[in-house]
Amino acid sequence: MTSHDAGKILAGKVALVTGAGRGLGRAFAEKLAALGADIAVHGMREHGPAEYGEGTTLTAVAAEIGQQFGVRSHRALGDLTKGDDISRVIAEAEGALGPIDILVHNAGGDIAAAGGKPDPNDAVNIGEADVRAVLERNLLSTILTCQAVAKGMMARRRGRIVTLGSVAAFKGRTQGSIYAVSKAGVTHYTRCLADQLREYDIAVNCIAPGDTRTGRFLGTRAVDPNRMVENGTLDRIATVDEVARVVEFFAGPMGAFVSGQVLRIDGGGQCWPG
Repeated sequence: MTSHDAGKILAGKVALVTGAGRGLGRAFAEKLAALGADIAVHGMREHGPAEYGEGTTLTAVAAEIGQQFGVRSHRALGDLTKGDDISRVIAEAEGALGPIDILVHNAGGDIAAAGGKPDPNDAVNIGEADVRAVLERNLLSTILTCQAVAKGMMARRRGRIVTLGSVAAFKGRTQGSIYAVSKAGVTHYTRCLADQLREYDIAVNCIAPGDTRTGRFLGTRAVDPNRMVENGTLDRIATVDEVARVVEFFAGPMGAFVSGQVLRIDGGGQCWPG
């Protein structure tokens, strides 16, 4: 092994990262590719990466990741609230790259049925269509995608699954309440799945980021410039790499005996159990 290859701890592995066209999802895909994994880059829309100025097309993102890190890559389009789409995404990814060893289910967001944030977005007045859209985009997509990927992992008796929660899951909140509920559901589904997959040697964990400087985060709200520093304080907005490093832990050798855990990545903004 050359010194160049010494850091390729995931060489020979295949990872599917959902919602990987931009933001945290792309950072996760790039982190796993840098470690040597071949990457299936999933997105819901071909031009999704351009929505907040973080890319052009999903096809281009997949190609760029493959070229930059010297791994095989594949682009997969689909709506992960629909079982048929999930089956097709997995079949395409595995047909191109081989069986999935690592799933990072990042797809989701506090997004209304018609796009954008729900308005109103509180616990009482949010509309039914938006309640369903937020629950489906976050909780239902997590359950259905993990089910579909887990079946193959169980048959092979190997794999890692990382789901995306949020610090929103651990605190009651008037605004964004259905999103918070959906992420609380993701948190507990992760624990349930981890319990079932123990005997199959499959570790399942959840990361719960706080505020993170993605294009969507920065483009959809006013941000305190004092929280955009990158050192000197933990009372700040995380960089995408600070979150992606935790995915590296859960997906790599150091995470082999860690399962059923939910890890906040928020600089200590929430210092209580749960």
